Order: sequence, then structure tokens, then C-alpha cells
Amino acid sequence: MSKKYSIKPKISDNLVEQLLHNRGIKNKEDKEKFLNPNFEKHLHNPFLLPDIRKAVRRILKAIEKNERIGIWSDYDADGIPGGALLHDFFEKIGFKNFTNYIPCRHEEGYGLNNQGIEELSKNKVKLLITVDCGTRDNECVEQAKKLNMEIIITDHHEPSEKLPKAFAIINPKLKTSKYPEKILCGTGVVWKLIEALRLTILSQGKLKFKDGQHKWLLDLVGLATISDMVPLVGENRVLVSYGLLVLRKTKRPGLIKLFKNLRINQQNLNEDDIAFMITPRINAASRMGHPIDAFNLLVAKTEAEAENYAKHLENINKERKILVANIVKEAKKKAKEKLADSEKPVIVLGNPDWRPAVLGLVANSLVEEFDRPVFLWGRSASAKTAADKENGEILKGSCRSDGKTDVVALMEKTKDHFLEYGGHKMSGAFSVDFEKIHDLENALIEASTALPKKPEEILVDAELELKKILPEKVEEILKLAPFGIENEKPLFIFPNVIPEKINRFGRASEHLSINFRDGTHSLRAIAFFTSPDQFGELLQEGLKTNLVANVEKSFWNGSSEIRLRIIDFF
Repeated sequence: MSKKYSIKPKISDNLVEQLLHNRGIKNKEDKEKFLNPNFEKHLHNPFLLPDIRKAVRRILKAIEKNERIGIWSDYDADGIPGGALLHDFFEKIGFKNFTNYIPCRHEEGYGLNNQGIEELSKNKVKLLITVDCGTRDNECVEQAKKLNMEIIITDHHEPSEKLPKAFAIINPKLKTSKYPEKILCGTGVVWKLIEALRLTILSQGKLKFKDGQHKWLLDLVGLATISDMVPLVGENRVLVSYGLLVLRKTKRPGLIKLFKNLRINQQNLNEDDIAFMITPRINAASRMGHPIDAFNLLVAKTEAEAENYAKHLENINKERKILVANIVKEAKKKAKEKLADSEKPVIVLGNPDWRPAVLGLVANSLVEEFDRPVFLWGRSASAKTAADKENGEILKGSCRSDGKTDVVALMEKTKDHFLEYGGHKMSGAFSVDFEKIHDLENALIEASTALPKKPEEILVDAELELKKILPEKVEEILKLAPFGIENEKPLFIFPNVIPEKINRFGRASEHLSINFRDGTHSLRAIAFFTSPDQFGELLQEGLKTNLVANVEKSFWNGSSEIRLRIIDFF
């Protein structure tokens, strides 16, 4: 069934003015900030973050005394760049007595763990800095203190009522935080710490640090901010705008090799190239192997190192795609069988053989087809050993929203069924005791009926004709880039267009390409991983239809193309 689309009220014939108004950007100052983000003017003072001054003093003391520093980062495409960021900063100031630690997703799980802390203690680490984790790791912080290790937590996740007794906690979401931007990504928080360190170092004049070289680190900040899907407004918009500028000039052999292997036009690289090409390969390291491989790619010094790690990430990403495709096929079959009996508002599926690390990707596919929240569970490799049987078997999973249901609120209402859960409105992760998994579906279904749903109506930015999609019009639209959460790509309706030719492309013909005509004008539109059958009678060659689409400029194999990205038909 097609969704209901409505066009936002027209306030201006100027498309940029209309798009800004649609995003709530109305006064002159806000328009200037949005259209022209400025590195000097539009970033906040890092010293507004909680505990950051004492953290800076402690780190500089460790450097002065040559104490061993450990950097513990999360295993995803936010934590890994953050760990590489601190690695590069220490190298730039000539400090070498540090080590990076990234836990294995399958064996150690998210956050700090006692085994890793003990390993770092044996490695003579006296100061541990976390990246993208630690805010809720109270017990592990206590364990570190027993081993005479002090911890500085840098994180952006929601704190619990009782905070860890760390030396410092730098998190913009703390109740005591006066920092204006509450939703930085994990690497963004690390960047602010580095900024505070840099400013202090420059004021003291004790360490060598060339002014301006810190901006070369923004490639990792941009990569992580896009990957973590935080809102691309405010300070994040500034960091990503400049991060993309640096990525287009980056000197990192690992990223350059990835761009080359994926045939990404580096000079014209955009947020989609990062989100859909680079991020999956960074994340593949933890999903299919060990995240240290992605870290090594980012900090590689030579072309030979970069080539090895880039090839490895590409190979395991291919394995990841095959694994996800197989699970998607099985899960969709199970879902159709389940929904044949009754129209359940929530889908809950699992298999002990499914790998939890990839279930978020599988859930995305099911949400697209069945248009309802999806909860999928599996069993990690470490949980298959006899050692885990002592306290009962633990299943882990991921969930995704249909866009109308807050999945964290849903889990909150059924929290007695979970051992752990977390995330945000659109996606989350959870763990369940094997004994309770059979009751989970009924509990979630019951809870979902009591939750408020977002309205089905989707608001569109404007109505356009194909003849209006000229290069200058596209450049106007792209003034609002980079696009992402809270600054979605502008959505347009193209009424009464005729699909002249419907083609499939890709190795398995999994993508869709259609030439649309509107009077005397025509334009190509594409959709990835989409079949014409998904749109039914709304998409037939030669028959008029109403197209909902984004406008984009694509660069591929040295040439550029203005095209539409298909969203829906009605």
C-alpha cells in the first residue's frame, strides 16, 4: 500500500529559501550558519565539556612523566576512527608510550571488560582513555582502580543514574554538562578533547605542535560522524563539512587505497560514498573478524600496508554480504509464514545459528519489505561454548523501527524480558536469556499497541517538473549538503511522469534504472536493491505515475550525472 504524501506549504519561489524554511531555518543568522559553516566561528569551546580541564591536565602529566597510556575504543566505525584519532595526535606531538586496544565484538562484547583491563595493566598502562564507551561501565572502572589504573572516559552514550568513579568523564549528555551540542558522535567527543589538549599545549609552549596540522585529523572526524548517523546539524554539520573537504585531500594510504579499489572519485567524494561504501567495510572488520584490521587500515603508513588491509576488508565485506543475504532469505521466509497466520504489528525472529553482529543489516531489509518493527536474535560464537552454560544461554540481537515506532520505548515497556538493551528511536540492540525468548514476541506485540505511532503522512519539500532539473538547480539543492539525520535529502514529487524504459543493473540485476519522460524532457532515475514488483501497478512502462524522489549528482568512472533517486510512487 502506497504511503500518503503531502507537499509542505509554499513560502517562496526560491528553492533554497523554501528548503531552508522547510527545515525550520528562517532567520538570516541561522541561514548563514547553515549554508556557510565556518570552522573558526561555528564550533563550541571544548572547555565547556564536563571534566575536560582535569582530563587535559592528567594526560599532559602522563606525557611529561612518560607514563604508558592505553586507548580503548569501541569496535565500530565511530570508535575505530576515534582510536586512530588519538593515535595520530600522540604521534604528531612526539609521544610514543601508548597502545591502542579494541575489544573483539564476538568474544568481549561492547564496552570495557575486566579481562582487557587486566591485559592492559600487565602492559604497564597507568592511564586509560576510552573512546565511544565507558559511561555505564561502573564495575570495570572499579577493577581498573584496583589495578592502580586511572580512567578518562570519553563517550556520547546516555548515562545511567549512577556514574562510574572514573578520574574524568567527558560526555556532553551528562546532567552537569554545559556543552551546547549534546549529540556529538564518540569520535567528535575525542576531537574536542584533542582541541583542548592542542590549545593547552600551544599556550604552554612545552610540546611541538604545528598550528593548523590538527585539521588533517578531521578526515576521521567526518568519517565517524557520518558513520554514526548523529544529526547533521549544528556542530556536526561543521565537522562533516570540513571532514569531507579533508577526506577529498586525505594523505592516509589506507583511505586512498579504499577509494581507488571502490572507484570512488576522491575529489568529489560525498557523504553517501562514506555511508554506503566506506562505513560498511570499516564495520565488516568487527562483524566478520577483528576490528584491529580496520584500525590498521586507518593508521597505515605505507602503500603496501594499505593494500593488504584494504584487500582484507574487501574480502571480509564480501563474506559479510553473502552471510547477510543468506540470513535475509531465511528470515523473510519465516516472516511470511508468521504473517500468513495473523497480521502481527511486530516481527520477532531468531535462529541460534544467526550471527548477532549482522542482524541489524538483516532487520533493515525486513523492515523495508514488511513495514513494521523487526527484532532479530542469534547466538554469538563465544556463547556456543560450554563455559557459557553455567549461568544459562544468552541470546543477542538487533532491532529496527519502521519509522513510526520508537524501538527503545518499546523495549523499555518490556524491559523485564531483556538482560540488556539500548539504542535510539530507529534502532537498538538487546540480549535475552534463552528461557525468555519464547515470550518476547507476545510481550512486544502487546506493548506496541499501547505506544503512540507517528502519522503515516510524509511531507515532501516541493513539487518539481523534470525540465526544472538543470545543473544550476541541482547546485542550489546541493547547497544544503551534507545530508543526513535531521537534514534529510530534499524530497520532491514529480507528477504525471511516464516510465519509458525499466531496466535492471548490477551483478545479480538487483538494482533498478528507469528513464522517465515529462513532456519533451527525460531523466534517469535509479533505486538500489529494488525490484519493479515492489511498486505493483504504480510502475508500468508507458503509464503515467507520480514519482517521489531525491535529486542527486553522481560521479562514476570520471564522469558526472544528474539523476533522481527513487523513493516511491503513488
